[in-house]
Amino acid sequence: MWFCPLDGTLLQVRHDDASESGSTKGYFFCSTCPYSNPIVSMVTKKTFPSRKVVDDILGGAAAWENVDRTMAPCPACNNNEAYFMQIQIRSADEPMSIFYKCVKCSQQWNEK
Repeated sequence: MWFCPLDGTLLQVRHDDASESGSTKGYFFCSTCPYSNPIVSMVTKKTFPSRKVVDDILGGAAAWENVDRTMAPCPACNNNEAYFMQIQIRSADEPMSIFYKCVKCSQQWNEK
């Protein structure tokens, strides 16, 4: 994507037919100001953002050390035993959220 250097608007592409050479000429233009710039060569560039490192909101591995067990089916391995903890993540008038971690495969999920 190319942006207008004058006002930052996303530039549009327009093609004009050239009658003598049979090729088409293109140019970038701004839809909000008179800026335009001819396209002289094909430019391609792919950039992929790096994956953001997400903090564990449940406190990491140490948060699961002293929690209770309950009978809850794991969605990944169908084991029937899981650790659980309750955390208040919403406002005080909302119920607590229950988070589970499978005893067998360590898959984590929450009650929705």
